[in-house]
Amino acid sequence: MATKKEQRRLRIKHGIRSKVSGTSEKPRLTVFRSNTGIYAQLIDDTQGKTLVSASSQELENKNANISVSKTVGQKLAEKAVSSGISTVVFDRNGYLFHGKVKALAEGAREGGLKF
Repeated sequence: MATKKEQRRLRIKHGIRSKVSGTSEKPRLTVFRSNTGIYAQLIDDTQGKTLVSASSQELENKNANISVSKTVGQKLAEKAVSSGISTVVFDRNGYLFHGKVKALAEGAREGGLKF
């Protein structure tokens, strides 16, 4: 059974996903937070494929804090720009745009992604 907090996040997530969709020209940047890490993917929803991904597990420091989240965003942007993607649609996945999620978005913007 999901807690009230999880149920609220899932309800918000479904509302966001009904409005946000990614294409091959403008993929969806989705964020997932766990207790130990942070993960980001660029997804083409028309084909159902992940184009680029980055996570805190790829770095030496596996505990995700705000500085690690910003680095993950920069790493994702670096991979995306090298594969020819410059603009994305941001999907915060029901999380508040605060803390780690905000740091990841700022890192992606600094890396060259526009959203």
